[in-house]
Amino acid sequence: MTLYYAGPSPFARKVLVAAHELGLQSRLNPVVASVSPVGQNAAVAAANPLAKIPTLVLENGQAIFDSRVIIEYLDSLTDRSLTPPSGEARWKALTEQAQADGMADAALLARYEAALRPEPLRWAEWEAGQLDKVHRGLDAFEAGTRSAGDDLTIADIALGCALGYLDFRFSEIDWRRTHPKLAVFYGQLSSRPSWIATDPKG
Repeated sequence: MTLYYAGPSPFARKVLVAAHELGLQSRLNPVVASVSPVGQNAAVAAANPLAKIPTLVLENGQAIFDSRVIIEYLDSLTDRSLTPPSGEARWKALTEQAQADGMADAALLARYEAALRPEPLRWAEWEAGQLDKVHRGLDAFEAGTRSAGDDLTIADIALGCALGYLDFRFSEIDWRRTHPKLAVFYGQLSSRPSWIATDPKG
């Protein structure tokens, strides 16, 4: 299976971490693909009309995207699932995944605004609004309790990838100081082999 990805992408990292946690990393052929809102990658666009990463291409040529669907597919290949099968735990994990993904998406949009848009066209209020979503998400997760134990879920992975992206692109956001419970959680994640192997800082 070919996985088009970029190391800094929190969504691509989600897939890579999930593959490691499920013991499927050896079945993936990761191919680095540079994409942006203003720059497409021909190979990715040929497989995925949205031209976005991550995109997984199966041996039969079928393309699967986005990260949530790819991880659902990887889950189907093993006896272990990163998503609780039913009940309140399932809906909690899926909702928290959506919240963490929303934080990562908002951070990406803020990054694009600052790094890609020509300075005369930048909209500071819009960028600030995206980062407000990030801060609200951090506050909401801090209000709960979680640990990165053996029962790691897709919500834990998504949250960890969002936090890792903040470290990578927004070092000025000192979320560990203001969110100590998340700092403990991320410290637990950071010692896992799946986390070390997928560190975008390499």
